[in-house]
Amino acid sequence: MKAILSVSNKTGLVDLAKGLEKLNVDIYSTGGTKKALSDAGVKVHSVSELTGFPEILDGRVKTLHPMVHGGILARRDNLGHMKELDSNKIGPIDMVVVNLYPFMQTVAKPDVMLADALENIDIGGPTMIRASAKNFPSVLVVVDPDDYDSVLALLQKGDVPQEERKKLAQKAYQHTAIYDTAISQYLLDDAIGLPEDMTIALKKKCDLRYGENSHQKASFYEEMVVGGTEKTGIISAEQLWGKALSFNNILDADAAWGIATDYSEPTVSVVKHTNPCGLASHPVLVEAYKRAYAGDPVSAFGGICAINRKVNLVTAQEIGKNYYEIVIAPAYDEDALEFIKKKKDVRILLAKPSDFKGYDYRRVEGGMLVQDADIYPEEKLDLKTVTKRQSTEQELKDLIFAFKAVKHIKSNAIVFVKEKVLLGMGAGQPNRVISVELSFKLSGDAAKGAVMASDAFFPFPDCVELAHKAGITAIIQPGGSINDKASIEAADKYNMAMVFTGVRHFRH
Repeated sequence: MKAILSVSNKTGLVDLAKGLEKLNVDIYSTGGTKKALSDAGVKVHSVSELTGFPEILDGRVKTLHPMVHGGILARRDNLGHMKELDSNKIGPIDMVVVNLYPFMQTVAKPDVMLADALENIDIGGPTMIRASAKNFPSVLVVVDPDDYDSVLALLQKGDVPQEERKKLAQKAYQHTAIYDTAISQYLLDDAIGLPEDMTIALKKKCDLRYGENSHQKASFYEEMVVGGTEKTGIISAEQLWGKALSFNNILDADAAWGIATDYSEPTVSVVKHTNPCGLASHPVLVEAYKRAYAGDPVSAFGGICAINRKVNLVTAQEIGKNYYEIVIAPAYDEDALEFIKKKKDVRILLAKPSDFKGYDYRRVEGGMLVQDADIYPEEKLDLKTVTKRQSTEQELKDLIFAFKAVKHIKSNAIVFVKEKVLLGMGAGQPNRVISVELSFKLSGDAAKGAVMASDAFFPFPDCVELAHKAGITAIIQPGGSINDKASIEAADKYNMAMVFTGVRHFRH
């Protein structure tokens, strides 16, 4: 039996090689792998001994040779193939253990030069992997050090079954697919925009007990993003306490954290089914929490609480008065953390503020919709007052707060806000009027003197009429309807201020 071992990640390499040596496997290798094996006392041959040709071009060409690929690709059940090997004095290669140059690790370094990135694109490795996987019934291909022990154990028993070989081949092709995707992502720039062809590289983070419902299987995957982008948000969160997160927990936690960290002031968001039922900003963190919770105490029960500042004991004590599935923050005082741990079944997450700038993927049957993330900085908003009355200073602060909040709510979305507190919201309704009615119902008398935000324009003045009945004094909306004039006239009629943003925030 003949094997080629050529790996970048040398974890477990020596133990595997020593195990193969005991099985009388002839081991061939190149470069750093060969040196590591030789230094460990393993008998190893140079690939040049197979090819009869030296490594050239600073090692760029080592294994790209018929003596290697003929030995890998020949079908053992094809008499013609085997005769050709014999006539060309090529020996079969039965096992290939390869993993690739650390391209993703290289380009993750700050200020990496293009020349360094290109030098770390593996050519011979992927070629050997793909060739071996193509011929997996005869050639063992191993790309993951985690598989070394199980493969070695099977070889010690006699051979590796076809089903296991097939699994290893699938993993091998996935390994090269992720590698090529990383290179493609690195070479993609803003000037290219959304590419004609796209692949997404995902790595399993963990299995989940089930999906949205108990009869659905589910796992949590991490998108492999290259270029030095630091992982933020829920995907990189550290769980400090509590049982494993569920599928729905992850969705809700991601929503809650994205909302809270969208604000620069101390802010607390309380989320239920990905929509904020409580949201408030205040210089004093505990006051921000109290105000957020007060927005909808009924819905807050069993929700997700996200805080964009370090949690202190007094805030933790307030949080402890309600039951939350998850509490998320960037840091916790030690006494605050210990206090929250006393709550039964709570999960505590430590997360970095979200700073997502990638693509937003939406699955449809048979395809995928891809768009840029909905990021529109507050300072870029071109706010235009279109009514006779200007908003007051406090109204303007609340309007900006509200328009940021409405971005995180399912369309058709409406929010009522006063003193940077979410009083009520309408989400996911088939028409905007119902969303206004729901916001009014949740806000009650507190709506008097509040402001209203809409994620899209008003096609008719009916929403303005309802807002006036609720006690709303100022409105922010994108504008752009052919019937804007009617809404503006309605606002003027009731001495309301109305501000256009020119930007909408649909969230379907």
